[in-house]
Amino acid sequence: MTTLSRVFRKLPKTFWIANTMELFERWAWYGFYMLLANYLTKSTDIGALGLSQEEKGMIMGIGTAILYFLPIITGAIADRYGFKRVLFIAFLIYFTGFLAMPYCKSFVSFFAIFLYVAIGGALFKPIITATVSKTTDEETSSIGFGVFYMMVNIGAFVGPLVALQFTKLSYESVFYLSAIFIAVNFPILYFYKEPGRTKSDLPFIQSLKTIFKNIGVALSDYKFIIFLVIVAGFWSMYYQLFYTLPVFIDQWVDTHTLYNFIHDVWPWLTSKIGSPDGTIKAEYITNIDAMYIIIFQVMVSTIIMKWRPLTSMMTGFLVCAIGMALTLFTNNPFFIIASIFIFGIGEMAGSPKVTEYIGRIAPKDKIALYMGCAYLPVTFGNLMAGYISGSVYGKMADKLTLLKTDLSSKGLSIQEISESFTQTDFYNKAGELLNMTQTEMTNYLWVTYHPNRIWVVLLAIGGGAAFLLFLYDRFLIRKTEK
Repeated sequence: MTTLSRVFRKLPKTFWIANTMELFERWAWYGFYMLLANYLTKSTDIGALGLSQEEKGMIMGIGTAILYFLPIITGAIADRYGFKRVLFIAFLIYFTGFLAMPYCKSFVSFFAIFLYVAIGGALFKPIITATVSKTTDEETSSIGFGVFYMMVNIGAFVGPLVALQFTKLSYESVFYLSAIFIAVNFPILYFYKEPGRTKSDLPFIQSLKTIFKNIGVALSDYKFIIFLVIVAGFWSMYYQLFYTLPVFIDQWVDTHTLYNFIHDVWPWLTSKIGSPDGTIKAEYITNIDAMYIIIFQVMVSTIIMKWRPLTSMMTGFLVCAIGMALTLFTNNPFFIIASIFIFGIGEMAGSPKVTEYIGRIAPKDKIALYMGCAYLPVTFGNLMAGYISGSVYGKMADKLTLLKTDLSSKGLSIQEISESFTQTDFYNKAGELLNMTQTEMTNYLWVTYHPNRIWVVLLAIGGGAAFLLFLYDRFLIRKTEK
């Protein structure tokens, strides 16, 4: 205990200020991001945008990919123009972007504003990580980064919980709430003192050329490229937690049984998270993953502490893939909650080891070069995740698409969805033509078209990544070690 308290006392004020800003930024980001997939695709009469699954996949996949790619560039901008100045610009972009989001109702306008907000995130992300790194030393870095990741996970858990309360008012209020969370960081930034940085005298364009040249040097290692490609496969499966699972639950899972169970055990909770129609919103269920991480990350990290990083990643990737596949295998909400726990265990075992492994395999004189590539698999993983949750899910499991297919096969036609004839109107009209209630129609489509087949795709991707990592370890790494 004495050692722990000594470590905490050694952490400077700037460290805590940076982590506080991280907490509010994560509240703002995850507050809207966890709700984004359903906001983009649900019916316009409830305040959503009514876009297609393909359009949703493009917005979320490309936007998030850019968020993770740009830190390669924005890190250089921060080094050149100063952390504090760039943080202010990042918060300003975030703040104005969130305020503008409720007014962007079309595919093009929302895509544009999401890319704008992603630029704010890309400016913010490398600065806080660098601040934590620069304000910790060999003795305090383990605890320091532990605090940092705890802030990330608390933000990821609390943000959606608070945002979901505001959906009772309107979807638009969620974006205003995110703007408020970001605004809190403006006065906090006043107390932020920039840790020591080496200001580059090179012209900015020359700095960028150097950065991409260094990335090229790192990527000349074919074993490193193979590793990054495999990890990209894992991330494409992982991000279905945000891209696909909320939509799947909303379209196919009857949460009345979950609501009734919680109401019998703890009525107060259903008064807070329940909907007036006696259901639980999909995002409350998917957000349980963040709660699992907060509770079990230390335990899982302790268990795998002495494992080889590749062994931990292989195990984590496989368990994570099994968990994600199981969440989409059934329309039973209790089974989905248990499956998310399996998914979370795999995430806790595999995800943190990726960066650690990159640091270990890099030549000692090229560690910074290799670490600069750490976000590349996340970038390409998100691009693939967008395609899977868009085109693949749209064809295999989207309720609206399957319903249109069924109506067409029966020779029944309904007018196209428009501003005056919403998605909800389409479902109601289809129910009339098929002489079914909405619940009966959902069950009929589930039994007839088996939308849960999408689980095979995600298990193949995640399991394939684990298997390829096994081959990589056996035939490239262990062979070299011998």
